[in-house]
Amino acid sequence: QVELVESGGSVVQAGGSLRLSCAASGRTFSSYVMAWFCQAPGKEREFVAAISRYESTYYGDSVKGRFTISRDNAKNTVYLQMNSLKPEDTAIYYCAARSSVFSRSPAQYDYWGQGTQVTVSS
Repeated sequence: QVELVESGGSVVQAGGSLRLSCAASGRTFSSYVMAWFCQAPGKEREFVAAISRYESTYYGDSVKGRFTISRDNAKNTVYLQMNSLKPEDTAIYYCAARSSVFSRSPAQYDYWGQGTQVTVSS
């Protein structure tokens, strides 16, 4: 069982930056694929970024070059550095964990956090 707790969401102006954190419980954190998804009102949950146990990284097309995912296995924490934020990045951001290989599908993830709100004003 893995529990995930996100933090770092806030209101920020367009062009600004935020860093989201996701703290995980459990001794096997390093073996999980960790991912971030986002969901805006009325839209489906969308893949943002993921990092494998070997620290390979994957990004959604809309965030490539602006967001960076990283992990600190000693702290059981995954981060999402968000730069050059746009109003269309406004959403609830969720951290997720998967014990198998990388997937872009939210249905493939086993554990989810409660989400943190990111609002980008124009």
